[in-house]
Amino acid sequence: MVWKEWFGRTEQQTDKPYDDLDPARVPRHVAIIMDGNGRWAQKRGLPRTFGHRAGAEALRAIVRTTAELGIAVLTTYAFSTENWKRPAEEVDLLMNLFSDYLDTEIEELNANGIRVRFCGQTDALAPGLQEKIVHAEKVTAANTGLVLNIAVNYGARAELTRAVRLIAADVQAGSVAPDDIDEEAISRRLFTAGLPDPDLIIRPAGDLRISNFLLWQAAYAEFWFTDTNWPDFRPEHLIAAVADFQKRDRRFGGLNK
Repeated sequence: MVWKEWFGRTEQQTDKPYDDLDPARVPRHVAIIMDGNGRWAQKRGLPRTFGHRAGAEALRAIVRTTAELGIAVLTTYAFSTENWKRPAEEVDLLMNLFSDYLDTEIEELNANGIRVRFCGQTDALAPGLQEKIVHAEKVTAANTGLVLNIAVNYGARAELTRAVRLIAADVQAGSVAPDDIDEEAISRRLFTAGLPDPDLIIRPAGDLRISNFLLWQAAYAEFWFTDTNWPDFRPEHLIAAVADFQKRDRRFGGLNK
């Protein structure tokens, strides 16, 4: 396998990082809680905003490697509904970074067959940013490679509340009977509708919690944790996580034959 040239850089061409992986058993959907940007900056005596910029750089290599591994979906937790509680300066920087990412990366993502979609209450974002989100989804809609699913203004509890409201409205309108409400009816009304549930959830930076991320979808996900902060997260970390995933015995509540 030869790594492609992405985002103006050429990585060293090598098969070695992938040698120990079974290509038939890579997870279909990997989700990452991109945590530790602020801590990365503070350790270096830098403002937290520097950590967020470094985190955006780290994402480039991870998207590339995810596509090379043959993973179908990558969901990245970029901004949560709780992140609005942070200082206004930091929130503004995050939104500007996100806007810049859409300006600078969509052309390359599209050229490499990546389909971009968004997960969260994007209608609450600034109008200009909403326009860029719509444009990114439209431009890449026909691509058949990796689905890059970016969670922005996302919270799992808010997502589930929204799904319940949608179902209640359908029941009130008479288009859905209460007895017809099942797990699939809920899944169809989530922001991730149409995507497989995550097989593997990765959390950098040492915290051992899910932080209101994909609560419904993560019912049988495998978790992989590392103390490495997100800006220092490299393709070899992703490969290690996938290798560990391939050693797991996934029974989904049953027993192996």
